[in-house]
Amino acid sequence: MREEQTPLIGDFAEDAPAENGGAASPAAEEGKKKGFSSKIGFVLAAAGSAVGLGNLWRFPYLAAKYGGGVFLLCYIILAVTVGFTLLVLEISIGRKTGKGVIGAFAALNKKFKWFGFFCLAVPIIIVPYYCVIGGWVVKYIVAFFAGSEGLVAGSGAVDTASFFTNFIADPWEPLIFFLIFAAITVFVVIFGVQKGIERLSKILMPALAALALFLMIYVLCQPGALEGVKYLFVPDFEKFGYETLLAALGQLFYSMSLAMCIMITYGSYMKKSANIRSSARQISICDTSFAIVAALIIIPSIFAFSPDAEGALSTSGPSLMFIQLPSVFNNLPGGRWIGAIFFILVFFAALTSSISLVEAIVAVLRENCHLKRWVACTIVFGIILVLGVLSSLGFGVLGDFKFTAPSGTTYQLLDMFDYLSNSILMPIVAIITCLIAGFFIDQKILPEEIGILNQRAKLRYFRIMIRYIAPVCMAAILITGIVFNLVLPPL
Repeated sequence: MREEQTPLIGDFAEDAPAENGGAASPAAEEGKKKGFSSKIGFVLAAAGSAVGLGNLWRFPYLAAKYGGGVFLLCYIILAVTVGFTLLVLEISIGRKTGKGVIGAFAALNKKFKWFGFFCLAVPIIIVPYYCVIGGWVVKYIVAFFAGSEGLVAGSGAVDTASFFTNFIADPWEPLIFFLIFAAITVFVVIFGVQKGIERLSKILMPALAALALFLMIYVLCQPGALEGVKYLFVPDFEKFGYETLLAALGQLFYSMSLAMCIMITYGSYMKKSANIRSSARQISICDTSFAIVAALIIIPSIFAFSPDAEGALSTSGPSLMFIQLPSVFNNLPGGRWIGAIFFILVFFAALTSSISLVEAIVAVLRENCHLKRWVACTIVFGIILVLGVLSSLGFGVLGDFKFTAPSGTTYQLLDMFDYLSNSILMPIVAIITCLIAGFFIDQKILPEEIGILNQRAKLRYFRIMIRYIAPVCMAAILITGIVFNLVLPPL
């Protein structure tokens, strides 16, 4: 172990970017990106990555299903313990090494360079189908503003379910909107960290917060909405069980952008002067606050205007976002414009997340292949097109390409990509990351980067968490994800 750690520290010094006090090699100058200009820029970009579709269509559904206040309490406890520790771990790996995910694990321990390639599979699989869903969001923004028939009340017969299924089954229209969303994502990344990602995050995150607060206040002022607030916050202890803990653990895992290469990549752009634990705390607060506000938009609105509120909340994902909520908006005063504003909110959340996924791949291509940023972005755009077209056509032309598990669950192409990345690869990545950091590198490296090396209690807590508690929690997600989706019916 010691024999491999000596060149490791030398690698850090040789390849460190100039702004971090190191003399950069020519390769590093070409591959190394300009970092975030400030701590707030890093926090907003990382929070933008964490605040995504999972907060909007998964958190409200889980909170409603698993006892409201009980679920929230479990989620917050797990977020400030397991989630916070994993977030700090990934950021510290990125900042210490100053590299993308492949270079980062190779620098920590040369034996684990292969693991960086394994990690990179996660954003490569996720970002294409994420852009497909982002395209659906763009379509709904246009449709609400245009008052499209079948979706918006007053324009004719309204059937939100048929509108959605007809749209995604169309061979061409979803592809057009997918291309629009993907092009916007890559276009932002081409401009780089400061001029692209950071600048946009400083605009979109405040706008996202303003729109979310406006919609929350508007919804809470509607008759009957307080029943939804009660349903969300009053604990139902009869629904508490191991399923609640697993659901809360899974949600924070996806919600905080863990095990996606994102936080390692963003951490490599972070200034040495910024405090990692403070930044991670602010990211966690932003993410959790937005998830709660999203729940306060969705659950009370459904209680106020849906005849079967609990039935409507029993659906998650696309069904909740693109069928149930548009139906609810049609009953709101000014529902057409509320729907448009809501999907603009969703667009902002989806865009900041997709940008971070693309940047994680671009960073690796630039660092390892010594490519210019626009060349790396072009390659990633090509990957997005190939895999994204498959996901998009999986509900139409390629609809026969599906997989039915022994549990009876049927997966379309997009569902298969989502399941593979979220339920299989991401837990494995998180487990191995913890084990590498906990057992296979010099145990002073990351605590020193985090700033807890001389704080005995915090150091002991960090080591116990990454060596034992977090891996066990991630293993629970992996096992239940396999058992209750492939073998047995879902919980």
